[in-house]
Amino acid sequence: MRAHLENVSELCADFCSTFGAEKDGRLCGLYHDIGKYSLAFQRRIAGSGEQVDHSSAGALLLFEKRNAPAAMCIAGHHAGLADCGTRNDLSDTFMGRINRARKDGLEDCSMWHAELPTEIPSGSVSLPGLGIYFYTKMIFSALTDADWLDTEAYFENHPLTIPSGDLGELAEKLDDFVCQWDEPKTDVNRRRCQILQAALKHSKDDPGLFSMTVPTGGGKTVSSMAFALHHALRYGMRRVIYVIPYCSILEQTQQIFERIFGSENVTAHYSGAEFSSGEDREDTRVFSTENWEAPIILTTAVQFFESLYANKPGKNRKLHNIAQSVIVSDEAQMLPIPYLRPCLAAICELVHRYGCSAVLCTATQPAVETILQEFLPGHAVRELCPEPEKMAQAFRRVRYIDEGALSDEELIAQLREKSQVLCVVNSRRQGQALYAALGDDRGTYHLSTLMTPYDRKRSLKEIRERLINGQDCRVISTSLIEAGVDVDFPEVYRALAGLDSIIQSGGRCNREGKRPLSESLVHIFRTEAKPPRMLEQNISAAERVLRQFAQVDSPEAIHAYFRFLLYTLKDERQLDEKQILEHAQALRFKTVADSFRLIDGADYTVYIPEGNSAVLIQAFRQYGPSRSLMRKLGQYGVSVYRQYFMGLRDAGKLEIILENAGILLDTSIYSPETGLPYYVPEQSESIFI
Repeated sequence: MRAHLENVSELCADFCSTFGAEKDGRLCGLYHDIGKYSLAFQRRIAGSGEQVDHSSAGALLLFEKRNAPAAMCIAGHHAGLADCGTRNDLSDTFMGRINRARKDGLEDCSMWHAELPTEIPSGSVSLPGLGIYFYTKMIFSALTDADWLDTEAYFENHPLTIPSGDLGELAEKLDDFVCQWDEPKTDVNRRRCQILQAALKHSKDDPGLFSMTVPTGGGKTVSSMAFALHHALRYGMRRVIYVIPYCSILEQTQQIFERIFGSENVTAHYSGAEFSSGEDREDTRVFSTENWEAPIILTTAVQFFESLYANKPGKNRKLHNIAQSVIVSDEAQMLPIPYLRPCLAAICELVHRYGCSAVLCTATQPAVETILQEFLPGHAVRELCPEPEKMAQAFRRVRYIDEGALSDEELIAQLREKSQVLCVVNSRRQGQALYAALGDDRGTYHLSTLMTPYDRKRSLKEIRERLINGQDCRVISTSLIEAGVDVDFPEVYRALAGLDSIIQSGGRCNREGKRPLSESLVHIFRTEAKPPRMLEQNISAAERVLRQFAQVDSPEAIHAYFRFLLYTLKDERQLDEKQILEHAQALRFKTVADSFRLIDGADYTVYIPEGNSAVLIQAFRQYGPSRSLMRKLGQYGVSVYRQYFMGLRDAGKLEIILENAGILLDTSIYSPETGLPYYVPEQSESIFI
């Protein structure tokens, strides 16, 4: 017991030293399990089966030493951070737990006095506003990661090692990769080189906030990573975290980065499957949760921001590794409006107190800079791209045409006339219907998040090959293809959506600028399918831009779009619709976690037995999860809503393996071409994804 507490204490202190909380980290680690010194807990591990509260003892000890952050972390290190509560609270809050411990007493665990220091310093930090919320979250992260790492090393009988990558070596690998850009032969490539050189020059700038307004096709992925690596090296930062809006882009970006840096240096966090254990449940399954130790992390906006506001140990374990990182947020303007303030507030806090620099790759959105100035006053946002407006004009490669309303029949007829065409719609339901109407002729493809990453990558590989070879290639896709997926169609159809989405779809047309502008058309159409409710405001703002601007992809039109979009809000509170920041400042950790859902409910994973997944699933059943296993299984997982997940379970089509993950038993309902059906077969068709 003492060895475990001392190990966790030193490891937690080391983790917390990156943000100046070494003292509190050491205390959390040393006293988090002192409740296990009770006779009741000794009986439990001898096989009595009784449930014993082992966290309240350390929490009460440090609370009485006036160290509330450390006390809250200890109280929640298994079950999760609770709402703080009030002075006389007796409910399921932190204060309720403290008050019940004082009132009813705890099991005698005083034997810890014989093994651990009894002189404990009093007091903790005093931080304003959101400061204490994120400080507590960071210590909590360090404690849970240290606790699990030490326990994992014990159970698996291996020495504890913390891997670290050499950012200098990775920067050299990237420099070698971009050497091929040194003598550009086309105007497009010359401008890509200008953007890269500007990013490298700015990597010497002081840490803080940056923006990168690079047009589609401008080499943003490589240039932003070049900035991030050289900036991290210059200022002693530990890793680069690349935050991407969609899994589909994550898959493509992962391939690019693994080709440049090697797969051992890149961790892509796909799966939403998390592991949890309640109080005193010693379950080795919790150890497999991702903790972001690699030097380059690829993750989604959902995973990144929901982790920052989550309260469970599994999602929090990685947070301390964000400190002293360069965070590149791709397509930051695509963050949902109802969560814009809390997302940007979190980025500002990471820059202000946790040694991070943040790069927001974004179109011109007025609200973004206003909010950043509110939470980080006096920190100017520095642009990395030279002359963004001129670059936008230079990279213009398509014409946008407003086609008005098109029925599905009219749309299908027009698509059939094209040899190579991409059609992007707003719903997975309509995507599957249009694909079925086009028929399954060779050269017709469907893409959506109902497919596994494995099948999307396979389809995209075939699509790219057919495009290059001049073969027929008609693709029906949801918006997942918009941001950054490297395909080049001569023509694109886009169902009316937000202007940012329309322009992103346009980025899949004439991507390399090899065709005349006059022949590279993006057709904007109104569909007979009703758009999702969450797009209504975006569509309304886009329609105003279409009426007022002939050139809808101009910086002026984009700026107007975001201005119109903000004007549709009733008041500023809609930028934090769930009052996340108010709850966070009151230390309502559980309330915040329950309310913060960038994609409401889509946090259940269905694993599909296909390809190599059958072997991985067998390994899961035989040995339980591990981090490496779950990373591999992520290639075969589909994220769904809870109602759909439970519908599959109730229909007998799903084997539940974790609280929010299962294996599809009826593989006949999954198609490698279209993925899962948008409703649960043999159930009410109201159970939609």
